[in-house]
Amino acid sequence: MHLTSNGIALDLPPAAMRESTADDPGLRARFLRDGYVLLRGLLDRDTVLRLRSHYFEMFDPSYLADGTRPEDGVWSGRELYGLPAHGVPGHPAHLMVRSREFERFTRESRLIDVAQRLLDADEVMRLPRQIVRHFHKGPRASRAHTDFDYLDRGSDHVVTMWIPLGDCPAATGGLAYLEGSHRLAKERLDVLKLICTDRPGDPRPISHDLNWTQRQLGGHWLTADYRAGDVAVHSPHLVHATLDNTTEAMRLSADVRYLPITVEPDPRWLDRWSGDDGN
Repeated sequence: MHLTSNGIALDLPPAAMRESTADDPGLRARFLRDGYVLLRGLLDRDTVLRLRSHYFEMFDPSYLADGTRPEDGVWSGRELYGLPAHGVPGHPAHLMVRSREFERFTRESRLIDVAQRLLDADEVMRLPRQIVRHFHKGPRASRAHTDFDYLDRGSDHVVTMWIPLGDCPAATGGLAYLEGSHRLAKERLDVLKLICTDRPGDPRPISHDLNWTQRQLGGHWLTADYRAGDVAVHSPHLVHATLDNTTEAMRLSADVRYLPITVEPDPRWLDRWSGDDGN
């Protein structure tokens, strides 16, 4: 399979992520060792697909391919001129994270239970700033980065849950993790941010070039063919990025974060997300 990220072909195919289930007694130990866990079938598939349908129903019908359902999320190839930028007021992603449907979805008890286990906490808080992203076909992806560079005004005792809202095989542009990178010294990452990036005004991403990042830091990129109902949970220090979407189906995902109520949250994450909030 020919995979790319930000238009750059990967020199080596990613390796497969380890798979887990929520009832695995060694789940926390695996999370601490690997920096992530991939939980297959944690959520009800039909519930996930209903939320996907709810999102794409908010777009003009011309955005979806003729003869397809909103649940399918198949791009028509047409750009919607006049649509606000992704996630800003007036865009469906901005409306989505403020909807009753999304609020109900992110209050799922199975997400809370997993967060409590991985954080070894009796009670956890869900950060209000929750993000919805979608990518249609094209060379556009999230750059290699760590979450803590975006959350560093609070505790690092936090987990990110990346939830694909629909089936997301590697070719549809899912998440990729750099193996073992949560154990690297922050200084090593900070140096790289000054060298190779296509966003020189933002010091947080490491690089848009996943091959270069891998050569500098070692390890293999890991990914999976995600399915609706799966949840990937990762450490704030694990380097990750996304792949380009090369399929007709659009990638839709949500980022939900939890931390123990006993630790200090980053205050920027106590408000609901907007694509223009600068965080």
